[in-house]
Amino acid sequence: MRETQASTADPATQAGAIRLSKARPGDRGIIVDVRSDSRSRDHGVDDAELLRRLLEFGFVEGARIELIHEGALGHDPIAVRLDDMRVALRRRDAQDIWIQLDAQ
Repeated sequence: MRETQASTADPATQAGAIRLSKARPGDRGIIVDVRSDSRSRDHGVDDAELLRRLLEFGFVEGARIELIHEGALGHDPIAVRLDDMRVALRRRDAQDIWIQLDAQ
């Protein structure tokens, strides 16, 4: 994991990866990057702490992920299947997780 600012030369965006916060129920894929983005600072904790928490939950590169549910109001929070467990998180926290969607 690294703290960077997203750019057009970023390998995750060039590979067609999207932020988990933009995924919809049923979307599946693989986590390709977990990083802090200077535009998403309203998490309630500093960037390093948020990245540590995501890592501890298992949001790591290579993990399989599926968005299985979203809240009724504002589509927040979201529930994801992360490998063999289910985790709920706020969409603003999911902005720091980049996924490569499976071909459909």
